[in-house]
Amino acid sequence: MDQPPRRELLLIVLLALAHAALFAVYQQPDWNTEWDDQVGYQRLGHIVATTGTFTRYPGEHPFVPETIRTPIYPFFVAAIYRIAGESHAAVAAGQAVLFALMTLIVYAMTSRLASRRVALAAALFTALFPPIPYYGALVLTEVLCTFFVTLGMWMAIRAVQDGRPRDYALTGLCLGLATLTHPRFAMLPVVLAGMVALAAIAQRNWKAIVPWAWTLVVFGLVLAPWLAYNVIYVHRLTLSPAGGLGRATWEASWQGTWSGRVQADLTRLVEGHVDDDDATLDRLVSEFARENALPVEPMLLYTHQWRDIRRMWDTPTDPRERAAKRIEADDEYWRTGLANIARNRIDHVLRRVTVGAFVLWAAEIPIRYSNINTTPRLIVRGIWLIQAGLLLLAIVGLVFLAHRRGTITAAPLAALFAYITLVHLPMLAEARYSLPAKPVMVALVAIALAEILHRALPQTGDYLP
Repeated sequence: MDQPPRRELLLIVLLALAHAALFAVYQQPDWNTEWDDQVGYQRLGHIVATTGTFTRYPGEHPFVPETIRTPIYPFFVAAIYRIAGESHAAVAAGQAVLFALMTLIVYAMTSRLASRRVALAAALFTALFPPIPYYGALVLTEVLCTFFVTLGMWMAIRAVQDGRPRDYALTGLCLGLATLTHPRFAMLPVVLAGMVALAAIAQRNWKAIVPWAWTLVVFGLVLAPWLAYNVIYVHRLTLSPAGGLGRATWEASWQGTWSGRVQADLTRLVEGHVDDDDATLDRLVSEFARENALPVEPMLLYTHQWRDIRRMWDTPTDPRERAAKRIEADDEYWRTGLANIARNRIDHVLRRVTVGAFVLWAAEIPIRYSNINTTPRLIVRGIWLIQAGLLLLAIVGLVFLAHRRGTITAAPLAALFAYITLVHLPMLAEARYSLPAKPVMVALVAIALAEILHRALPQTGDYLP
């Protein structure tokens, strides 16, 4: 095998680090004012770093388990706190290193699918792709989860090409760590193995199916300690007792009813008046509906559901009761979301396959959160159009890859896209939920562009090695 182009890769790594540094400076004004999810991770990171226990209430007896967050990202934050001190900048720097390493992983993966030039282009596209360093500047799970998923896809490609048990096992390890970073990837290894199995059955290549047992076994072993934690302390066999399907289903039942800006403003309105009486809240919501020339009844229903369920866990002051109420609230989100869907199933399905799919794959806006609502709509739509174009090119690249390298080789990458889509269409779709697939996407974009260029200008050379 040819030696990797070290000088070019070093330049790409430095570019990725510079890109991450720019976003860290750009995002800094929002560090302590936006993205409330950061607070939970920072608190858990501090407690793990200082006490070694995974709980929000280390001084409570009996032990109060964590019911929302899975452990890998808080432990990652804690490790950075122990090494570099408890600062947001230190976490951003650590995630910048992950981003830089991701460009090398993309190169290594793509070099198995196409020529070295295409692999370098894929690594360069990754270094220039703004959404990854955008989230890298925040104390959120997205970059770490993306790192593990990308590493898992590289291992999966190695596995199907070389057939070594070690690579199948490493695929399970990486996807297990991704799942313990964000539980939504819990069934990805099953879908991955299933897609490869379908491609192998079509070719009667039975030997390509059996080794995936290594992936599933290792994946299960990685998850086992955390599942045991929840069985022991929460008495549920679950990955996230209070962060399960309930809230995502409820959010999905409303997504697309109004524009994103209107729903965000409505949510901020009710959030600022949680303790007001019903009459005051209804008056404020009615005024908001008139200002936006929209029906008031759905808004009233939304705001009361939002407030009433939020009160379930905000009201208790005892840590144990509060943790239990978070689990009850997720169950209530589930029941309420299903009731919302039942009122108009057809409209819900239409919103999921249109608004939901678009938001998931093409609606990322790498603009500081506090500035998004003041950004001209033309700029926002231009950003969306670019992302839609990249997604279409990635699909073209996947087709070319299947044609050139075979469906078994393309199956793991196809499985990733299919899995993320199938998981999030029924539930809440946010653009960041597809971020773990974006390094694979830009690699496929590089393959598509190389193939298109080769077909248009044969003298440029084949993109295959």
